[in-house]
Amino acid sequence: MRPLPSSTPQPSDRLSASLFDLPGALQPELDDASLLSLLMTRTLPQRDIPRAVETLLKVFGSVAAVVAADPPELARAASLNATTITDLKLLQQLSVRLARSEACRRPVVSSWSCLIAYVRSALAHAPREQFRALYLDRKNVLLRDEFLAEGTVDHAPVYPREVIRRALEVSASALILVHNHPSGDPTPSRADIEMTRQINDAARVFGLQVHDHLVIGRQGTASFKQLGLI
Repeated sequence: MRPLPSSTPQPSDRLSASLFDLPGALQPELDDASLLSLLMTRTLPQRDIPRAVETLLKVFGSVAAVVAADPPELARAASLNATTITDLKLLQQLSVRLARSEACRRPVVSSWSCLIAYVRSALAHAPREQFRALYLDRKNVLLRDEFLAEGTVDHAPVYPREVIRRALEVSASALILVHNHPSGDPTPSRADIEMTRQINDAARVFGLQVHDHLVIGRQGTASFKQLGLI
């Protein structure tokens, strides 16, 4: 006679149950504080979570800025442990990957809102200036998102020849330039305008088209094309 199955919950059963027992876990929308609190339930003592969440939102302003912050900044701001910081960075990567998957489904010129959502998720709250080039194929589908430079809070060194060299290496037909302004104001600087002119001039020599240069800030997104600068 076979023994009856044990009624003791297995580890996987307890984990599944615990996920659904989390307060608010099944709500369609959570505010920033609730989302961060739920995320930290696994890695911080319950008594420490409210203060940590309050401090993070006070220092960084939003959950988007929290997950974009550098690990040392997170540790200093709220004395977070390495596991909690890792979970926050994974949340950022997940949101960027989801936005990227939508941007890659169709030609970017016909799904511009998805492209803007992607680059904003990646750069709007970055603490330092970054410069990227989105390389497109002949159908304007995203081939590569290349991280080309990272600098200080107000400058990232960009070399036009490297931007074009990489376009030729990946057999791109067009590109979109993207960088962020950590100050929050996306207004292009004179240096931004001059650098874009140099890249555009070099691209023409090789039959490449620069569709746009997007400047990302917390206050919005500036398009060189819409501003008549390209």
